[in-house]
Amino acid sequence: MRITIVGAGYAGSTLATELATTYDTDLDVCLVGTPGNFGGGTAYVDARGEHLLNARAGQLGATAGKPAGFARWLNLSEHARDAFLPRAAYGEYLLDRLHEAETTSTNLTTLEHEVIEIDRLPGRGYRVHLDDGSRFESDHVVLAVGALPPQRLPGVGPRLSRDPRYVPSPWQAGELERIDRDARLLVVGTGLTMIDIVATLNRRGHRGPIIALSRHGLLPQAHTDVAADPVELPPRLLRTLHDSDLRALTAAVRRLARRADDWRVVVDAMRPELQDFWRGMSPTQRARFLRHARPYWESHRHRMAPKVAAEIDDTRASGRLQIVAGRLLRAGIIDDGIYALIRRRGNIEAERHEFDVLVRATGLETDITRTTHPLVQHLLSAGTIVPDALGLGIHVSRDSEALDADGQPVEGLYCIGALARGECWEMTAINEMRSAIYRLARRLRAPPPDRISLPLAPRTLGAVR
Repeated sequence: MRITIVGAGYAGSTLATELATTYDTDLDVCLVGTPGNFGGGTAYVDARGEHLLNARAGQLGATAGKPAGFARWLNLSEHARDAFLPRAAYGEYLLDRLHEAETTSTNLTTLEHEVIEIDRLPGRGYRVHLDDGSRFESDHVVLAVGALPPQRLPGVGPRLSRDPRYVPSPWQAGELERIDRDARLLVVGTGLTMIDIVATLNRRGHRGPIIALSRHGLLPQAHTDVAADPVELPPRLLRTLHDSDLRALTAAVRRLARRADDWRVVVDAMRPELQDFWRGMSPTQRARFLRHARPYWESHRHRMAPKVAAEIDDTRASGRLQIVAGRLLRAGIIDDGIYALIRRRGNIEAERHEFDVLVRATGLETDITRTTHPLVQHLLSAGTIVPDALGLGIHVSRDSEALDADGQPVEGLYCIGALARGECWEMTAINEMRSAIYRLARRLRAPPPDRISLPLAPRTLGAVR
């Protein structure tokens, strides 16, 4: 039985490693990803030395039930396991696990190619088309493509969208390096992407002023240097989680956070319950959360390493970084730079500012109805996948199965990672992803009631080394 995993970032490579075996098996696993993206994807492969992990090293093992795996790989002491290490080190860890699995397993093939089309076959199975014109057939396909390419920011004019002064994807090779050190920057977004951008600009000695703009002007909160002891949630708060009552949960969390020594332990204690909480909410409640509570939740849930937070504080204190709550109404080209019309939160009048560069830093893009991703566009136009109700990604089941327009499983097609957020919301951090990967691996290992025999992709297509 052939399983093809499309996308070789964290989700895809970890699932492939989980399915790899060293004994004879009739389960054949093929991991397909673009060159240079194996192991960690953009988040880790393209990370720079100044980009730190947003969780402690001792919590980041890639295997479910073994959170200390990363720390053991690095031979960290107990004290060092509380550290926030460079993200590039985590990418090396993931790639090393994948290489070991590929070397020792009897059933794992890795291909350095882009998947451009996936066609459903009559009866059961899929035909997978690669960018070199080759193709092969597969019983199951797992979409692990990660976040989608960035869309143009609302308000950015057509001329500016094609101009080098607009940076839609800051981690493309050379994008930040070409920015003059005295340039006036407008960064749209104040989350962790903006934090990484400022860290990189600081490392390059940037001297120009930076304005970071978002609707609420909220920065990610900081982790503490030393992890606090975990807490148990009181019955009243657990009850609101099980009832999926957003209003009652908000009130209960506020009460508990005021009594706790550190509010962070309250948020962390809620994590095991949050996916079921999301599933229990009605579509209207989910939309209300996204409209009103999402920015506040994400600023507390996805935090900065303490060292990074201190650097951001210093940059703001120096006057080089200003955080503005408001909206970008329009941005276009003028003779010597860019103009931007900004309406600050709570104001009626718009302000006109001039900058040299505009950088998009609005986080994950997962709306499949607006994407330029060729494979996702193809699957959507063919009706093989459909969007979830809130534009958070692909409509999937609790078991990671892709669902059709009638809510029925698309046999043999699965989705894991950022594009599955619509089903469970919390699906971008390591803890939640490794649990989902473990469950999907168990499901894929289970023998189907009957099988088709399909030709395998030749290993000569380009195994990773």
